[in-house]
Amino acid sequence: MTGVASFRGRGTRARTIFCEVLNGRLYRAALLPIPFALAIAALSLASRSQPLTSSLAPDAFEGARAFAETNTLARAYPHRRPGSPGDRGLAAHVARDLEGLGGTAGGGFEVRTRSFSAQTIDGQRTLTTVIAQRPGATNATPLAIVAHRDAAGTGARAELSGTAALVELARVFAARETQRTIVLVSTSGGSGGDAAAAEFAAHERGPFDAAIVLGDLAAAHEREPLVVPYSDGLGSAPLALQRTVGDAIARETGSQPAAPSTLGQIAHLAVPFTVGEQGPLNQSGLPAVLIQASGERGPVASEAVSEEHLEGLGRAALSAVDALDGAPDISRAMQTGLLLQHKTFPAWALRLLLAALLLAPLIVAIDGLARVRRRGLGAGRWTLWTLACGLPFLTCALFARLLGASGILGVAPPAPFPPSGLHLGGAAVSATAAVALVLTLAWLMWPMLVRRLGLTVAPHPEAAGVTALVVLLVVAVLVWVVNPFAALLVLPAAHAWLLVVSPELRPRPPGALALIAFGLLPLAAVIAFYAHELGLGPGQLAWTAVLLLAGGHIGIAGSLLWSIALGCAAALVLVALRTPPVAGAPERDEEIEITIRGPLGYAGPGSLGGTGSALRR
Repeated sequence: MTGVASFRGRGTRARTIFCEVLNGRLYRAALLPIPFALAIAALSLASRSQPLTSSLAPDAFEGARAFAETNTLARAYPHRRPGSPGDRGLAAHVARDLEGLGGTAGGGFEVRTRSFSAQTIDGQRTLTTVIAQRPGATNATPLAIVAHRDAAGTGARAELSGTAALVELARVFAARETQRTIVLVSTSGGSGGDAAAAEFAAHERGPFDAAIVLGDLAAAHEREPLVVPYSDGLGSAPLALQRTVGDAIARETGSQPAAPSTLGQIAHLAVPFTVGEQGPLNQSGLPAVLIQASGERGPVASEAVSEEHLEGLGRAALSAVDALDGAPDISRAMQTGLLLQHKTFPAWALRLLLAALLLAPLIVAIDGLARVRRRGLGAGRWTLWTLACGLPFLTCALFARLLGASGILGVAPPAPFPPSGLHLGGAAVSATAAVALVLTLAWLMWPMLVRRLGLTVAPHPEAAGVTALVVLLVVAVLVWVVNPFAALLVLPAAHAWLLVVSPELRPRPPGALALIAFGLLPLAAVIAFYAHELGLGPGQLAWTAVLLLAGGHIGIAGSLLWSIALGCAAALVLVALRTPPVAGAPERDEEIEITIRGPLGYAGPGSLGGTGSALRR
C-alpha cells in the first residue's frame, strides 16, 4: 500500500491523502479460474432429448365442432368474471356435457365438482372446479388436461376456445381406450391469480405424470411462443414434455414453434414470473406446459378467432396426450438449464462459471474491507450505513404487503395477473401512488434515521464504497446458492462498480453514475423483457409490481434481499456523487500516525526522492 503524507513537524499525526484501496494484482490473479470454468462449461453442453411421438392419427378431434361449441358458449355465457353467475352457469354446463358422455362403466367419465374461496381479479370469490376422470387400462401415472373458463372481458371467444377444446377432447377419450387415466379439469381464476389451478395441484389426490394446459387455441393472429413451459418458481417444465408438445404442434399445424429465447429463459429463471395456469402447476411439482395461440400474454376480449387454428392446436394437444400415454413416465425434475441452439447448458455448469466470475470482485472487495479496517475507518459503521440505505426499499415492500394483507387493495393474488386482468381503475392508481409516496417519504426521512443511528449522511469516499460492494457480493453469494440465474443479474455490477469503489480509479460523478447504471442493465433488461412479452405499459408494470408484493409472490425473504441489493446501488450513487480526494489535499476522516521519523519527520524509504515509489507518489 502506497500513500502520500503531509507532516507538520515532529510528533504530528500524518493524514492519508490518496491511497490504493483495491489491489489490482489480486484482481487479475483471481481471474485465473475463469478459463478453466469456461472449458468445463463448454464440455458440459449436452444434446436435447428427443420428443415423444404417437402413431395414432389425431383426426378424431373435430375442429368444426369445437369451433361451433366456442361460439355457442360465448353467446350463452358472455359474462364470465371469476365466481360470477355466468362462470358458475358455465361450470354446470361443462359438468353436464361431461356427464352426458356416460359413466366409467360405459367408457365415460366420473364427474365431480369442488368449490372453494380464493383471490381473483375481483377479490375474494367462491370458485368451482369441475373434475372429470376416466380410468386407463393400466395403473400408470395419470395425465391431466386443464382449461380455465372465466374471462375478464365480455365475450372473450378466444379465451373460451380452451374450454370448447376440453369438451371435444372428452368426446374423443370417451370413445378411445387409453393406457393412463385421463383427468380433465375445468377451472376458474385463470383470468388472474390462477387460484383453481393452484388448488387442484395442492389438493388433488395422487401424482400426475404431466399436465397440458389449454389456453387460447383459436386466436386469429398467432404470437410466439405457442408452448409456454415457465413456472411461478425456479425452473420450467421438463424438456421432454416441452419438445413432445412442440413437435406435435409442428406436425399438426405445419409451423415450427419458436424455441424460447435466451433472454426469455434467463428472465424467467432469474425472476420466476408467468401468467398462465401452468405456472402454479410447475411450482407444485406437476410438470405442465401451456398451449396458447396468443403467446404468453394471452388474448384480449375482442380477439378474432380462427377455426383453422383451433383445429390445428386441438389436434396437437390430442397428439401430445397420445404420445405421453404410450410412453414411460417423464422426469418430474424441472428444467433449470438453458437451451442454446440444439444443446442444453446445465444449471450446475452455469453455477460453476458464475462462481468463477464472482470470485475476483469478491476477493478484492474483502481485501479492500480488510484494508479499511486496518486504517481504523470503522468498517462496521459503514456496513450499517449501507444496510440503512436499503430501509426505504424494504419499507415500501412491507407497506405493499400490508395493503394486501389488510384487504385495502381488494385484490392480492398469490400469482401474477395477465394483461387482460390488470384494470387500472381508481383503486389501482391510488394504491400504486401510495406505495410510491411511501418510498419517497422513506428517503426523505432517511437522513434523520441515519443520524439517529449515530452515523453521518455523507459517505466516506473509501470506506462506504468498499462496504457497500462487500454487502452486495454477500447478497449475491446467498442468492447464488439458491438460484444462480438471479445472481447472474449482479455480475456486471460486481465488476464495474469496483471502479466506483476505489477513489484512485473513480471517474468524475457523471462517469461514476454511468458505471452504476451499467451495473443495473441486467435488471432493466429483465423488466423490459417482461413488459414487452406481456404487453405491459408503465402503469400496468407498476401495478403488477405492487400486486406481486401485496399478494406475497415476492416473499419477505425476497423483499429483504432485493431491498439490500437496491440499497447497495443507492449507497454507491451517494459515493459517486462525492468528489474523490485529490492528491495533496488533506482528508479529515483518516489519520495515520507516522512511526518512522527523522529529525524533521518521515525518514522512511523514498524520503529523499529518486525511487520509483516516490515518483509515483
